[in-house]
Amino acid sequence: MPIAFAYTLVVLLIITSILLTLLILLHRGKGGGMSSMFGGGVTSSLSGSSVAEKNLDRYTILVGVVWFACIVGLALWLRTALPSS
Repeated sequence: MPIAFAYTLVVLLIITSILLTLLILLHRGKGGGMSSMFGGGVTSSLSGSSVAEKNLDRYTILVGVVWFACIVGLALWLRTALPSS
C-alpha cells in the first residue's frame, strides 16, 4: 500500500483524537458538566435525558468508531509495510 494511505490515517487519527477529547469533555458529569453551557441543561420529562445529550452520545460513539478504525488500519498497514525479521 502507498505511504499516502498511512499519512491519511495519521491525519485522520489526530483529528478524531482531538474531536473525541472535546466531545467527552462536553458530556454531563455528576456536577452538570460543560454540556449544560451549550443547551444540554434542558431535560425532557419523558426520557430523563435531553435531545442534546442523546445526540452528543451518538456523535461521541461515531467519532470513537472512526478513531478505532484508524488505529486498526494503521496497525495493519504497519504490519504489511515493515519487513518481518
